[in-house]
Amino acid sequence: MNPVDGQIQVASALTFTLGILVLFLGKSLNRHVRLLRDFTIPEPVSGGLFVALVIAVLHGVFGLDFNFGMRARDLLLVYFFTTVGINASFADLRRGGRSLLVLLALTILLMLAQNSLGLALARAIGLPPAAGLLAGTVSLIGGHGTTIAWAPRFAAEAGVTNAMELGIAAATFGLILASATGGPVAQFLIRRHRLAAKAPQAPGRPASVQPAPSDDRGTPAPGERVPTMCADDVLGAVLAINICIILGSILQELIRDRGLFLPLFVPCLIVGILLSNLLPQRIGGVRLRWPSRTPAIDLIAEISLGAFLAMSLMTIKFWTLVDLAGPLLVILIAQFSLALLLNLFLVFPLLGGGYDAAVMAAGFMGFTLGSTPTAMANMTAVTQTFGPSPKAFIVLPLVSAFFIDLLNAMMIPYFLHQLG
Repeated sequence: MNPVDGQIQVASALTFTLGILVLFLGKSLNRHVRLLRDFTIPEPVSGGLFVALVIAVLHGVFGLDFNFGMRARDLLLVYFFTTVGINASFADLRRGGRSLLVLLALTILLMLAQNSLGLALARAIGLPPAAGLLAGTVSLIGGHGTTIAWAPRFAAEAGVTNAMELGIAAATFGLILASATGGPVAQFLIRRHRLAAKAPQAPGRPASVQPAPSDDRGTPAPGERVPTMCADDVLGAVLAINICIILGSILQELIRDRGLFLPLFVPCLIVGILLSNLLPQRIGGVRLRWPSRTPAIDLIAEISLGAFLAMSLMTIKFWTLVDLAGPLLVILIAQFSLALLLNLFLVFPLLGGGYDAAVMAAGFMGFTLGSTPTAMANMTAVTQTFGPSPKAFIVLPLVSAFFIDLLNAMMIPYFLHQLG
């Protein structure tokens, strides 16, 4: 750390280390504060927001401003989505079936409604219409990464000079709302409709990236069979992930050359899916040991997701949101209400109204207001409390991490063009 005039620069490696500590802090907070457990708040959210509030107090009292290096966090995001791709299979698409199509259709409906609502409210309260679009799918469905990528174009073409600040503020508010409300929504649905998880799968055949059942100390539940792994398993999983990232980077450049920008994690997810489903089991006489659905790949997924979300939330600068809070809050409260109503009255019943639908409702709040990692963390918190939902962890990532980024990349320029 290098303090200069109250500015404290935190290197990326140290930020990563702090993120791990914050994740442990979140586990401790959830263990000791019953309210957090009752509302199924994800552990990274508890720790991350607590530290962000402490940093805000330090800024207000002492004028300190922490600037965190985020390269490690961004790599964790890519790692996580690559593991989702490696764990996916074309059979999952078939099993997702109707639920996958329904969730995709409802998400597209919400995306159109988010942008239309943002534009209408921006005009009504005297903001530039493009500012309302920034508070739509750009920041809410797209998150911070999409906002940063599109803000310069909004500033240049739509005349929103503070597009970056406005978009980041909207993405931050959305992330907080998504993190804090997904679990309670699922809990409400589960208890109101008296839902329960189906009997868990046979050990050794994980259907998705979700943690094994555990008690509130993070240790295996009594009688729970813990999958074993060795150093070679972890090393092989890391190698497979890195191969997917290298090929995903090449695919990203090829797509960019054709005028379409996608975040790096999307092509890495695609490559992971393709390799997991198209690689032969043997080449010549050599058996390939691809790590799809292994304890090692699930472990890396859980660590990368938890650390990513903890780092994202602990670095929120609450004081930067004050100036934009008024008009932006009006739009975001309306966007939250829209997502909540759609979730309760369309998403949950049309997905079957069962336990899996309730878990997916938590994820829906996560990615429609925040990000796919938030959705995964919400669903993880719910399943740790109420039981596993393999179907939710199959269907939702395919929609939120694969289809939606492609659709958003086409929808944003369409709406921007309509503004003239």
